[in-house]
Amino acid sequence: MTRYTPTYALEPTLSVMEFKRTLLDSGLAATRPVEDEARLAAMLAGANLIVTARLDAPGRPLVGIARGITDHVWCCYLAEVAVVASAQGMGIGRGLLAAARRHLGPQVSLILVSMPEAAGFYERAGMQQVANTFWWRRQG
Repeated sequence: MTRYTPTYALEPTLSVMEFKRTLLDSGLAATRPVEDEARLAAMLAGANLIVTARLDAPGRPLVGIARGITDHVWCCYLAEVAVVASAQGMGIGRGLLAAARRHLGPQVSLILVSMPEAAGFYERAGMQQVANTFWWRRQG
């Protein structure tokens, strides 16, 4: 079996269809508005950091996305770190985090809200859990 290596890149023009497919294939569809393509398009348009992982394989398949909102000098909120199920366990998630950190530099904090079942991944990746976090849930 051929083992392909991932390439990480900034991809600000990621298509809505590839974004949707990655959310569906990663298991995040239950927590994202995947049936509302206009909202997905707005989510992409509002992000100013989109890092992708594509395999160096025929067709350069998309296997992961990190989507963030950042000021590029102080903090970056990562709204998604999504890796398709078939590529989970290959280091793609860690690679996306590392690529975001390389792009932003060490002076920028990465912040995210983890789904409970993914918290262990972020701890193993070296992220520190923060106790004093607050939010207002969206109403729709």
